[in-house]
Amino acid sequence: MSATRVLVFAGSARQGSLNQKLAAVAARELELAGAAVTPVDLRALSLPVYDADIEASGMPAGARTLRRLFAEHEALLLVSPEYNGFPTPLLINALDWASRPVAEDGLPSGPAAMSGTVAGLLSASPGAFGGLRSLLFTRQFLQMNLGMLIVPEQFGLGLAENAFDPAGALVDAKAHAAVLKVVQSVLRTAAAVTSPPVA
Repeated sequence: MSATRVLVFAGSARQGSLNQKLAAVAARELELAGAAVTPVDLRALSLPVYDADIEASGMPAGARTLRRLFAEHEALLLVSPEYNGFPTPLLINALDWASRPVAEDGLPSGPAAMSGTVAGLLSASPGAFGGLRSLLFTRQFLQMNLGMLIVPEQFGLGLAENAFDPAGALVDAKAHAAVLKVVQSVLRTAAAVTSPPVA
């Protein structure tokens, strides 16, 4: 059986992002479990703030790229902070754009490419709650609006400024185990969803 293909991206693009560090931890665990991991830098997609006038003048290349990536991968591991209790504008804007391309050149439409994607959610925050408030909204957005299948396990890393060692590993074993639990659930669910039916 081929390796499960997993997109990994963070909802924060700033230098030294705690969520990028947590995404790197999750990506390593995915690779150790045999998954084929594709990291995505949302900032590098160079997507403008969504505007129908911009869309009418030509779909940004980054939107088509993200649509293609979703079409080529079975799963997503998303790591995002919260801004005022909500998912970040960077994340929401990227997914809004990814939902806009129509079916073309052998690729499905944006909504069809994302529908059925198995997703796991993580967050990191300097605060004690670890960004958990935003995961509730992120879960609803991905599931209800984009048709993704979100695994029930999730984890918010609180006090994240002190959670990583100089090599980028998590200091606390319980935190690492919580990340691993989400990773394993994503891979297990993706394998179940993509397995051919038993005759």
